[in-house]
Amino acid sequence: MRKISAAALVVMSALAAAFASSSRSTAQDKPQQLDGKAAFADWRADGPGVVRHIRPADLPSPDLAAAKRNGVRVVRRGDAKPVVPPGFEVSLFAEGLEEPRIIRAAPNGDIFVAESVAGRIRVLRPAESGKPRSEIFAAGLSAPFGIAFYPPGSEPEWVYVGNTNAVVRFPYRTGDLKARGAPEIVVQLPSGRGHWTRDIAFSPDGSRMYVSVGSASNAGEEIGKLDAAALATWTSQHPLGAAWGAETSRADVLMFDPNGRNGGIYATGLRNCSGLAVTPRGEMWCSTNERDSLGDNVPPDYITHVVEGAFYGWPWYYIGANEDPRHRGERPDLKNKITIPDVLLEGHSASLGLTVYNGEQFPPEYRGSLFAAEHGSWERSERTGSKVVRVILKDGVPTGAYEDFVTGFGVNDASVWGRPVGVTVAPDGSLLVSEDAGGTIWRVTYGRH
Repeated sequence: MRKISAAALVVMSALAAAFASSSRSTAQDKPQQLDGKAAFADWRADGPGVVRHIRPADLPSPDLAAAKRNGVRVVRRGDAKPVVPPGFEVSLFAEGLEEPRIIRAAPNGDIFVAESVAGRIRVLRPAESGKPRSEIFAAGLSAPFGIAFYPPGSEPEWVYVGNTNAVVRFPYRTGDLKARGAPEIVVQLPSGRGHWTRDIAFSPDGSRMYVSVGSASNAGEEIGKLDAAALATWTSQHPLGAAWGAETSRADVLMFDPNGRNGGIYATGLRNCSGLAVTPRGEMWCSTNERDSLGDNVPPDYITHVVEGAFYGWPWYYIGANEDPRHRGERPDLKNKITIPDVLLEGHSASLGLTVYNGEQFPPEYRGSLFAAEHGSWERSERTGSKVVRVILKDGVPTGAYEDFVTGFGVNDASVWGRPVGVTVAPDGSLLVSEDAGGTIWRVTYGRH
């Protein structure tokens, strides 16, 4: 009998997983809703249309002894492709990219891609057929992640980039494929070890620039303790829940004017708000990674609209007045002052890029929806994430539930071929999804396009 090579086995495994995932999704006559404990499922329960609703009361107790390392294994994609809901189509937009992270669509349809590890921003210009034109817009950057066009609208004059240590900007005219000059530093940012991504977004009127800065640690392990007098002084001079020491101005969303002046903290206690999005009404939303080492389902990651001046719990509490056992008794003054997030996700989903669907191609119920990329777990006994989800809204208000929209990136409980990071809406109303494991970007359309 002829032996099958290891590479061939990997490809066959990916194809089988893709077929199984496709069969699951198309076989559903009605969306399946998983509530409470049933929502704490793994990747095998994923499929377009599957709805999960996790409430704060559903959370199990934290267990420091239950944390498990389960590093993901990336395999070759072969012929596998993502799975989308009935009526939608998915096609390969670009491949061969170097770990593409956040993606943003320019008003003219060019797609700007942050290749963070390579330190550059790439521009992809869609073609009527075949591969898009690809150019390096800027290189030599410091772990670039967030991308935003300013002023918001059809004729931006600047491209802003969130480096890990600063927000920089480049002069821009519609259609530019190369930066017109060296980056101009707009504002320096807290940097160093820990969460390095910095996303940026502008208010609709362009008066405010929001910048997310993740924590330097998992759960404030080195934050240190202040005596009563020092704590009273700190709290009197800083926003509610602001951390100190190495975590000063971290685990926060910061706010500046477009020139980097008049800075301050917009909201605190957001461990790692990896994705920012602003709605046309001016609501600012965060896609947030919560802390590790408290168990498979504790605490959940989350997506939430962010209230100015609010405190979301990190590092002392999570999802309301649930105290992190590693900080027991340290901040009783904060227990009843925590804002609970709108949408709780499966724990360790690693929620990253976030976008508001402002197109008209998708059916009416999708308009105004928020889509988030779930990179996938690494510290959970049974893998979750590696998909794109949609926040379910009713009359513009989140219900607390979310729905699988793009799945099929998983192969088995140890392996994936793709890990979604960025989501953006193209001018034609299609949704683009980047994944950094295989270096691809996928285009989701509705109907014939």
